[in-house]
Amino acid sequence: MKYTNWNSRFFTLFLATLAGAAPLRAQSAYISGVPTLNASNATASAADEPQNSMITLHARVNEVNVLFIATDKHGKFVRDLNQNDFSILDDHKPPQAILNFRRETDLPLHMGLLIDVSGSVDSRFDFEQSAASSFLEHTVRAHFDKAFVMAFNSHSQLTQDFTDSTALLSKGIHSLHNGGGTALYDAVYRACKDKLLKDHPERPVRKAIIIVSDGEDNQSEVTKAQAIEMAQRAEVIIYAISTDDSGLVMRGDRVLQQLAEATGGRAFFPFKMKDITHSFAAIEDELRSQYIVSYKPADFDADGRYRTIEISSLKKDLQVRARKGYFAPAAAQQQ
Repeated sequence: MKYTNWNSRFFTLFLATLAGAAPLRAQSAYISGVPTLNASNATASAADEPQNSMITLHARVNEVNVLFIATDKHGKFVRDLNQNDFSILDDHKPPQAILNFRRETDLPLHMGLLIDVSGSVDSRFDFEQSAASSFLEHTVRAHFDKAFVMAFNSHSQLTQDFTDSTALLSKGIHSLHNGGGTALYDAVYRACKDKLLKDHPERPVRKAIIIVSDGEDNQSEVTKAQAIEMAQRAEVIIYAISTDDSGLVMRGDRVLQQLAEATGGRAFFPFKMKDITHSFAAIEDELRSQYIVSYKPADFDADGRYRTIEISSLKKDLQVRARKGYFAPAAAQQQ
């Protein structure tokens, strides 16, 4: 079953009415990896149906799942918190019900590595390839995680599709050649829409994109806002590692920061080449150090609009990082 931050699913209960059959009782199902009671108002009278007929009952399940990080004032992960340590608002209102809260350290990872191969990253290109390859070798576990590699300059190119083979991923990384302009937003949009939005795992997973770029987009057809929206629709966390080594805060750095913050991720700005390796290590650690909360939002309308998410810590000096919101399904999507 697809694991989504917004779950609105119909499920079907089949009741074969036999002579002397017991009354229908509400059932529970495993939705998005979280046991939730989801058969409200599922009642029927078997006596009104012909013998041996089949009754089909429908019930709607609405659930939002949010992964988030908690850190102390020194930026260290805090891993021993519980539900009562946080305030959660959906569309500026407390949820109708919290369905599940837990620390989530070992979800399968479904990742996309997006590497800028434009001419502007020439000076650090070889080292970035090696660091990216090492990251995937340490992070992707066979028969559990999977990743793909996408290069981008003025166009995007998938050099390795989803696989759990680190050898194939490394080959995809080292086959890259740099040069040309930069269409960062197009690459993010395409990776989310064509790969991660269409990724329908049977169990809960953590979806992420790691961008290695200077963030200086100059050739995209889609906007930054459209790229962010597609990432949010695909339930993707974006991490970014800047390739800018000027020591200054450039426009591209702000772009990378915005992409990461909107999706609950993080941007890194390594100055020395060895710091790139440290950035990849920090991403790997963070992917294993998250919490997940599942809840039913209050006053929900299936209107397709954007709903904000605000998670804050009730403990002093703790910071929470989570995605900023999600798009509710349109009414037509729930049929």
